[in-house]
Amino acid sequence: MVRTTTPVPTGVAQIGGPNGVLAEDEIRAFVHDQLAAADLEGRSVCVLVPDGSRSCPMPLLASAIHQALHGRVSRLTVLVALGTHAAMSEQALAAHLGYQAGALAARYPSMAVLNHAWWDHSAFAEVGIIGAGRIAELSDGMLHHAAHVRINRAVVEHDVTLIAGPVFPHEVVGFSGGNKYLFPGVSGRELIDLSHWLGALITSAKIIGTRGITPVRALIDEAASMVPGRRLALCMVTKPGTQDLHAMTFADPSAAWAAAAEVSAQTHIRYLDAPVRRVLSLIPPRYDDMWTGAKGFYKVEPVVADGGQVVLYAPHIREVATTHPAIEQIGYHCRDYFVKQWDRFKDFHWGDLAHSTHLRGAGTWDEASGERDRVTVTLATGIPEDLTRAINLDYLDPAEVDPAAWAADPGTLVVPDAGEDLYRLREPGRR
Repeated sequence: MVRTTTPVPTGVAQIGGPNGVLAEDEIRAFVHDQLAAADLEGRSVCVLVPDGSRSCPMPLLASAIHQALHGRVSRLTVLVALGTHAAMSEQALAAHLGYQAGALAARYPSMAVLNHAWWDHSAFAEVGIIGAGRIAELSDGMLHHAAHVRINRAVVEHDVTLIAGPVFPHEVVGFSGGNKYLFPGVSGRELIDLSHWLGALITSAKIIGTRGITPVRALIDEAASMVPGRRLALCMVTKPGTQDLHAMTFADPSAAWAAAAEVSAQTHIRYLDAPVRRVLSLIPPRYDDMWTGAKGFYKVEPVVADGGQVVLYAPHIREVATTHPAIEQIGYHCRDYFVKQWDRFKDFHWGDLAHSTHLRGAGTWDEASGERDRVTVTLATGIPEDLTRAINLDYLDPAEVDPAAWAADPGTLVVPDAGEDLYRLREPGRR
């Protein structure tokens, strides 16, 4: 079954690799074979899946998992790992998982589907505490702050957690996937805020696309080790710009994630020989506010020349952050703006501060000179001009943007379907 062009770590089942695309029957057979060998008879299984802001053939995966587990397990629950994204409606869930709205039982008998209710305190179970000393150790001394580890109680109320989601370069942790579906995917705000602020302290530009165990990944893995029950993962690598899969891996979450990240590094990172003066990121509809659509900036920041500009083109986006209204109060600023005025900002949610720094990008701040940002960030969206400027970003009327004309400018990089592929500068001597 395994056909791959990259070495596969011991204990990891893998199909596919960076150079091909898997057929539907191969995907179904891989899911069936791996779950058949996983000794799940009579167990209750909670399946963690992404929301609609991640590209992957979720209806196919949901169907294959249900087919492999229905009748074998005592209970099957799909939990959407929202983090702090907006809850998915019944219509959105149906489209996401491949059933008719209101007819879940007809398509997937005996399967429940839940949003991660991150806003509801009763949705959580506490599984431990990570002490301040340990967090200082994991964060390389950047944070000295204890954290309660809370997880959606659906996870602890099932015998097995099965993570099923894609792996991409990620602005907070290096590469997404694996235990990240637990923390911050279905966790309480403590770990969401702590992990995202740690990523912001490192900075998105430095951590994004970093393979291996970053400090944020180490923190996530530490929290995951406290979650009771057995954990498994079906990780996947999506072909850029499609719903097709290059590869799938299966093992415990850490091992399956690491193998998938190796493939993602070969398929989701694009290299340029020189920096560009301007980037036009075309933000797709799967991102419906700036909180999610900001990925169109994260993934291109490394290739923009000092003093350059990133334009996020998204006429469909009309909200800054649907579930994080404080962003409009905070605005968008570089890391040092917050760090050097910590008494002023420490009581805001650190995840909100982190998002602010990630979209503003690299820069400096001091009391005498104020804020100096490396690049200009311009929104060509449905967010009104007065609000755009009030949150410390530049404004461009989206009606004035002609992507085809911009693409003809040799100093401009136009990125279609922006937000998943990472752009980097090629290192000297690298082919």
